[in-house]
Amino acid sequence: MSSSPLHRVAVLVLEGAKPLDVGIPAQVFTTRASMPYEVRVCGAAPGLVTGGDGLAYSVAHGLEALAWADIVFVPGYRHPDSEDPPAAVVEALLAAHERGARLAAISTGAFALAATGLLDGRRATTHWHYTRALAERYPEVCVDENVLFVDEGSVLTSAGAASGIDLCLHILRGDLGVAASNHAARRLVAAPYRSGGQAQYVPRSVPEPLGEQFAATREWALHRLGEALTLDTLARQAGVSPRTFSRRFVDETGYTPMQWVMRARIDLARELLERSQRGVEQIAADVGLGTGANLRLHFQRILGTTPSEYRRTFTPNE
Repeated sequence: MSSSPLHRVAVLVLEGAKPLDVGIPAQVFTTRASMPYEVRVCGAAPGLVTGGDGLAYSVAHGLEALAWADIVFVPGYRHPDSEDPPAAVVEALLAAHERGARLAAISTGAFALAATGLLDGRRATTHWHYTRALAERYPEVCVDENVLFVDEGSVLTSAGAASGIDLCLHILRGDLGVAASNHAARRLVAAPYRSGGQAQYVPRSVPEPLGEQFAATREWALHRLGEALTLDTLARQAGVSPRTFSRRFVDETGYTPMQWVMRARIDLARELLERSQRGVEQIAADVGLGTGANLRLHFQRILGTTPSEYRRTFTPNE
C-alpha cells in the first residue's frame, strides 16, 4: 500500500464547524505508513476559525489547499439553513471540482456543496434534522432523507457525524480496497461497512433492544459466511420469527437478509483477492458461494467486474 500514489485530502473548516465532523476525515485519512494520504486542514483563510459547540480551530492553510487536494471534505457547520458560505469558498469548491477533485460533505456540509450548484439534479443527503431545509433552500437537489450517504461520483454527501465515518470508509474501500477499509474500521472501533442505503435515524418507534439484537446477529453471521446461512438460521439466531426478522432487517440495513449476506460474502471475497493468492474456486468455497462460476456471477452483478480484474486492480505489479 505504501507504494500507491499519495492522495491529497483537504478538510475545509467553515465558521461554526462541528467538532466531530472535522475530526472524522482528519483521523480516518491521517498520514501513516499504511495510508497513502496527506491531510491539510484549512479555512477560508489561515488562522483561527470559530467552531460550534464552544471550540475553535487554528488552521495553517487557506483556500489554496483546495487547489492542491484530490478530495475536499466539508464538515457540517451551524445555521446552514440561514447563512450562505462565503463567495470565495463557493468559487474555490467549484474550481476544485472543475480540476477533478472529489467533494465530500459530512452532515450539514451538504449545504455548502448545494450552494455551488453541483448537487442540482443529483441525489444528496444531510442530517435528518435538516433534510427538509435543504430541499426547500435548494429545490433542484434530490434530497434523500433515508440513507447514510450518497455517492454521486465526484460529489458525495452523508448524514450525521457517525455516517461521516461510513462515508470515509466507503471512499477508502474505493481507493485502497476492502482490506484497508476494514483495517481502518478496526482502528476506529467502527462497523466495517454500513451501506449508503441503510436508513439514518429518524424519530420513529423502533424498539432499541431489537436493533441491538440484529447487530449481534450480523456480527455472528460475518464469522460464518462460509457456512449455509438461511433466513430461518438468521432469524433463529436473532430470536424472532423469519417474517419479523425480514421486515425489521430491511428497516435497519436497507437490504433483505439474503441480499446482506450476499454482499458480505462478496466483500470477504474482495479482501481475499486483495490479500491472498488463493484461486477463485477456493475463495468461492471460503466465502460460502460454492463455485467459481457462482462467485463470478455475483461479483459481476454487484461490482460490475470480474474477480480477476479486481485482483489486478489492487495488485497491479503481479
